[in-house]
Amino acid sequence: MYFKLNSVREPIQIIEIFDSDRSDSFDLGHQFMTTQPETGYQAYVICTSPRSGSTLLCKLLAATGQAGDPRSYFHNADVGDWQRSLGLDETSFANEKEQLTTVLETARNKGTAGSGIFGLRLQRKSFDYFVRQLAILCPGRETHSGRFEAVFGKTLFIHLTRSDKLAQAVSFVKASQTGLWHKAPDGTELERLAPPREPNYDAALIREHVDLMTAYDLAWADWFKAENIMPLRITYDDLSREPETVIEETLVRIGRDPAHAKNIDLPVARLSDGVNRAWIERFRSETQSDPDITGQD
Repeated sequence: MYFKLNSVREPIQIIEIFDSDRSDSFDLGHQFMTTQPETGYQAYVICTSPRSGSTLLCKLLAATGQAGDPRSYFHNADVGDWQRSLGLDETSFANEKEQLTTVLETARNKGTAGSGIFGLRLQRKSFDYFVRQLAILCPGRETHSGRFEAVFGKTLFIHLTRSDKLAQAVSFVKASQTGLWHKAPDGTELERLAPPREPNYDAALIREHVDLMTAYDLAWADWFKAENIMPLRITYDDLSREPETVIEETLVRIGRDPAHAKNIDLPVARLSDGVNRAWIERFRSETQSDPDITGQD
């Protein structure tokens, strides 16, 4: 399978969510490209950082049956890792472009899940590597957003953020220490990356991750500005308080029936507990003279 540039360009439709300089795309020649929502979107990318509610957002969107199966298909900065995670570890390729083409095609099939639109979660830490791979496939495109559209079709960018950076940092540090990243509402562990161990308060580590999460948000904002993109903005607070409303609005933006957001059970439970609250209070008391570090909204 090879990428082929369409010979006819169509003018881009300027709307509130996404303003791109080009609308022509590579024809992947597959069935999932033939079904498009009314808005014309063929893909959406959730641009985010860890512990921002992205797992909840992805699972809720997938549960609608209308928005593909958004996941971190390109989580690590390693094409070989993408290949293995997509079940292509035994596949050999003639060259780098053939490898990338097959990996991206496979991810698109999985992330579309028969819905006609591809969903992707993209963490900032692996973003630079990811767009370098797109550049290998689309060297004639001058912008990152143009390369996204060349590979995935017309794309809606969603910026998911968490305003309380201290709470986000504490959540990350605690999950890293305990090994537990997500659990179901019934208490069943959904994602554990290390054996269980007790969390240990570490002010320096928390401060480091406050800075890191802040830097991720600023990097996304700079990229949106540089690419002339106005993303659909979703906050952790809104998603936590009114998940159904957030999913309804997202479905409307991608041209799907918002009624499919009704009556979906929450797929994950909050991990925040007394430990999180105690760490946040302690950290704030220790950094009262530095309001930029306290994480208060």
